[in-house]
Amino acid sequence: MDNIKLLKKLNEQKSLFYDEIGKVIIGQDDVIEHIFIAMLCKGHILLEGVPGLGKTLIIKTISEVLDLDFNRIQFTPDLMPSDITGTEIINQNLETGNRELKFIKGPIFSNIVLADEINRTPPKTQSALLEAMQEYCVTTGGQTYDIDKPFFVLATQNPIEQEGTYPLPEAQLDRFMFNVLIDYPPFDDELDIVKSNTSLNSNKIKKIINSKELTDYQNLVKNVPVSDNVIKYAVNLVHNTRPSGECLEITKKYIDWGAGPRASSFLILAAKAQALLLGKATPDIDDVKKVAIPVLRHRIILNFNAEAEGIKIDDVLNELSNQK
Repeated sequence: MDNIKLLKKLNEQKSLFYDEIGKVIIGQDDVIEHIFIAMLCKGHILLEGVPGLGKTLIIKTISEVLDLDFNRIQFTPDLMPSDITGTEIINQNLETGNRELKFIKGPIFSNIVLADEINRTPPKTQSALLEAMQEYCVTTGGQTYDIDKPFFVLATQNPIEQEGTYPLPEAQLDRFMFNVLIDYPPFDDELDIVKSNTSLNSNKIKKIINSKELTDYQNLVKNVPVSDNVIKYAVNLVHNTRPSGECLEITKKYIDWGAGPRASSFLILAAKAQALLLGKATPDIDDVKKVAIPVLRHRIILNFNAEAEGIKIDDVLNELSNQK
């Protein structure tokens, strides 16, 4: 199938994808679009919000719409790394009578892994996801086991100021393509949510996109051409988050640590997917601006001045995005 036909098919299935999710999820259109964009870019997603906003339900519903294997891991303070990756057990061979080690695969071996409340578990267990997220494999006992593709980690996180949470290590945060914040729903949406949750719901979710189709769309994103001025804008935006050398005044005043080179690549990939979903053949600077905040907000550390003045990361990023 040529790229034009594939782009047309993507936009047809995108509409069906959103319609199916809308049977269960009310509102949260931006959140769902960002998750879909990240999946088109082979990216992992971190959803953040207070309990009860439907983070887990959104991910579970998306997994039902996609014809992919799905596993859920409930992160708790006593969760061990082997509970995620798998463990080796001693197994006796019935034919020879010899005992041998056998690896029992953990829930990480799936296409979509929901890491529920990932910051409820200590860093040692959180880090068990690192190799799988980056290398698409798990190494244990000197053996490496590949994870089937496509592979996504969709993690939920409660705000770190809440009791009983552990901030994620910066190295792990950087492996998430998007950090998507879920806020309280508008009043009218909440009315519909309450009506839906307190009555019988007979809506059945249909599977819309299978593994082969999703892989084709991911390859389509990779093949989208990008002009040099758009790449230059993305790289310049990331550079402007770093408080070193002749940086911008807002950066020097409020940022303690900026984003790394991975952020520039993610900005361009996400802008490509954003453009495709709008039916465009190539992204422009506005497409980069639309995805800049979810790509960058978890890669920047604000300093004491920002905290003292009540300045949020999104405020700083909005200012940086509008710099010429």
